[in-house]
Amino acid sequence: MGSTQPNFYHPEHQPVANSLSASEKIWFIVAMIPSGQVSAYGKIADLAGLPGRARYVSKALKMAPDSLQLPWHRVINSQGKISFKPDTTQFRDQLERLRVEGIEVHKGKIQMAKFEWRPDMATLVLQLPF
Repeated sequence: MGSTQPNFYHPEHQPVANSLSASEKIWFIVAMIPSGQVSAYGKIADLAGLPGRARYVSKALKMAPDSLQLPWHRVINSQGKISFKPDTTQFRDQLERLRVEGIEVHKGKIQMAKFEWRPDMATLVLQLPF
């Protein structure tokens, strides 16, 4: 999956807030995470108005159409770790994608203080349609 935002998220195609499903809100937020930064499943759930639904974020990412080209690799758990088991292809793929973006990963863990995406209020108010 690439890191370019799909047409669905371009300003001229801004969706109407009420027309978005929970999964679409999650996809919208994940598409906003900049290269070189990460966010936790729970944080994404909170931003989508789904507090306590971190596992749903994982499910929504698995259901996302490949055509969205979401930067799924920028989503990690609340402890700053890659959630896949270290001996899996998914772990190695996510690790490589993060490193290519300059994110330092040590034993599957990322320093959240250094690499966590912290959108400012203007970003949230001006870019989120919900």
